[in-house]
Amino acid sequence: MEPYRYCPRCGASLQVLPHAGRDRDACITEGCGFVHWNNPLPVLAAVVEYEDKLLLARNAAWPEKMFALVTGFLERDETPELGVARELKEETNLDTESVSLIGVYEFMRKNELIIAYHVKATGTIELSEELAEYRLVAPEKVRIWSAGTGFAVADWLQARGYPVQFFDRQTGEDIPDPRRPTDFRRLDASLQ
Repeated sequence: MEPYRYCPRCGASLQVLPHAGRDRDACITEGCGFVHWNNPLPVLAAVVEYEDKLLLARNAAWPEKMFALVTGFLERDETPELGVARELKEETNLDTESVSLIGVYEFMRKNELIIAYHVKATGTIELSEELAEYRLVAPEKVRIWSAGTGFAVADWLQARGYPVQFFDRQTGEDIPDPRRPTDFRRLDASLQ
């Protein structure tokens, strides 16, 4: 996302100023006080269980062989559970039978916070124009990408006793499990 250059309230140029422990784009016009916090956007992700397999989808804008979870933005006045069911219906035409939270995951590259759910689905798959194709994969055969929604898939698989194997999208090589850092010393550096 392009950084804000002008205040959306008064139109003045924004300045980079220290605010709440970080540099932020802020308006210095008297009486305005706008601060662009640039907080992460909430994104919903569905680990879709359909006919005892996991549904992985390829976005129409992605390269061939790149598949991931069905995702979408949370809408205003919508609970995350209803939002993930809506996204699944919009993108695949599947009906949601049940929804349960898997976890919450960072996706810093896109400044998003992923709220991931396990969704049991029924119906007939009909893809929206957003999706180019889908695959149904047996859980024990899933190889996991090492970012964003991949961590949700890993947690879902591990909770059910399935093997967890990550791979590098660039090389296709298997890699060690990169989930959740245990060294929280980075917190001090991020606050400076």
